[in-house]
Amino acid sequence: MRWSWRIARIAGINVYAHVTFLILVAWIAIGAYVTRGPHAAVRATAFILLLFGIVVLHELGHALTARRFGVRTRDIILLPIGGVARLERIPRRPIQEFWVAIAGPMVNIVLAGALYAILRFQGVEPLQGSGGGFLQQSLLVQLFWVNIFLALFNLLPAFPMDGGRVLRSLLAMRMDYVQATQVAASVGQFMALLFGFWGLFGNPFLLFIALFVWIGAAEEASMVQMESALAGIPVERAMITEYHVLEPSDPLGKAAEYVLSGFQQDFPVVADGHVVGMLTRSDLLRGLAERGPTAPVGEVMTKQFATADVHEFLDDALVRLRECECRAVPVLREGRLVGILTPDNLSEYLMIREALRRRARSAASGQETAYL
Repeated sequence: MRWSWRIARIAGINVYAHVTFLILVAWIAIGAYVTRGPHAAVRATAFILLLFGIVVLHELGHALTARRFGVRTRDIILLPIGGVARLERIPRRPIQEFWVAIAGPMVNIVLAGALYAILRFQGVEPLQGSGGGFLQQSLLVQLFWVNIFLALFNLLPAFPMDGGRVLRSLLAMRMDYVQATQVAASVGQFMALLFGFWGLFGNPFLLFIALFVWIGAAEEASMVQMESALAGIPVERAMITEYHVLEPSDPLGKAAEYVLSGFQQDFPVVADGHVVGMLTRSDLLRGLAERGPTAPVGEVMTKQFATADVHEFLDDALVRLRECECRAVPVLREGRLVGILTPDNLSEYLMIREALRRRARSAASGQETAYL
């Protein structure tokens, strides 16, 4: 993610802090210093850093559980609203998704249990409180309640939060995966409306959570519907067959001309009949800025790239597009380039397919759908 800096690498997973998270830490520290002095600023900073340390452990619970099911995690990003473990994909087996989703809140429950044991050893009963409110409690008591809150809050059935994914996995054990996603997304959007209504009359921060939940639920439902619609359809039916290719020795200016004269933004780089790289739009812009239009494509192209086979199914290729976070993948037949696949042409394929199906239904004839 842009405007993020790597701050750690844990269990082989990079942890990034977004600039807005750093601004939040600075804002809390300055606010505490101005209102209550340097000691309060240090304590507030320590608390917020420990809080987000707990968030990292929560996200590691998801990531390490997903790893057990063969799903890798791209990274963990710290944002002001919490953390995000960016899994390459969501396990499709409901029981696997259940364990991945529940792992994060379970980490908080374990941490809360450990803190409770430590406090009881010190003679403190955190469940009774000591008066004066949350801010007047000791740091360990505050962290105990933070873990309780994070566990309960994340288990709310507000898809795509953990509780929503737990709900989807349980529903998917009894119904179709797409239908389970629709139900979970609807519940999540209902929860978003509740958050938003509550935020209007109470905590404005809930408005941001409501927006996140509403958009996330809609995107997840749309993604699953798209994957379902593409299942069982060979890649060759939707791939782009009219495209430009480049050679490693071609100047970047040639790629720039192709971009300006058409709609293609990412180019396969071919040498001796085989794809040896991809020149993406970001590669091109960076190369033009740093080396100029006469620099050869081979100096700036991406040499690690994903591919799709002409005979595999579109839903699998779509997952690969998301995993590599790329805008295009070359399609191969026996190692030779025969097409390009992009998210845009997948969407266009589905729109055309649906239009022809509507025409076929209205005309009571299936002839129009023979092409797709």
